[in-house]
Amino acid sequence: MGDETAADTGTGIAGKVVAVTGASGGIGAAIAERLAASGATLVLGARRAHKLDEVVERIRSTGGSASAVEIDVRRREDLIRLVTAAQEQHGRLDVLVANAGSMATSRFDELKQDDWDEVVATNLTGVLNGIAAALPVFREQGFGQFVNMASTSAHTIVPTQGVYAATKTAIRVLSEALRQEAGPALRVTVVSPGLTRTEGTLSGDEKMTAWVDAVAQPADAVAQAVAFAIAQPDGVDIGEIIVRPTAQD
Repeated sequence: MGDETAADTGTGIAGKVVAVTGASGGIGAAIAERLAASGATLVLGARRAHKLDEVVERIRSTGGSASAVEIDVRRREDLIRLVTAAQEQHGRLDVLVANAGSMATSRFDELKQDDWDEVVATNLTGVLNGIAAALPVFREQGFGQFVNMASTSAHTIVPTQGVYAATKTAIRVLSEALRQEAGPALRVTVVSPGLTRTEGTLSGDEKMTAWVDAVAQPADAVAQAVAFAIAQPDGVDIGEIIVRPTAQD
């Protein structure tokens, strides 16, 4: 085991052990770097190992603490490996940020069922796999926090985003149910970003790129919202934060 000294689970971020999925780029990398700068110890998971290593190196180069675990959130055993890595390296896990997601969108009459399966498996099953891996650990510790990433698409439905929006709505629902079941010792937060500049939104489509350039918020805006939720004192649970650019409808 690593450092088994109990964290100050009250106000602040410094000293907390935080695992982040989908941390190889975009919002996940921004969350990792923001929390590391505030003194958290990061255990980062993603499928793109080389990109994940780059994030870890950036954090370490500025004096932060981070390690990488190559994972696919669609696999139960991979989330268990991520949580176990935090326990073995640092003696505990304070927060699990379920950020990994798929943004595949299309009209229903295109019948892109492989894309539908990918979105459900990553966005919804991936979050459930994280809950199943971390909840027993949080229960045993007597403290812990889930931060689950939803979307403004869970609040405003538009064409082509039906399946994506359905998974993000489900995240809001299951997170609220988990919050009610979790009791006073555990915290559950949903963060719902609006249009954000990431590799996924800058996909090469000319019209989409123009929209992102005109409207999107930086990924660090979402990271700041996550940091705010984590920094709250014991007994305070931020249920949901919606963070969107002012120019978004």
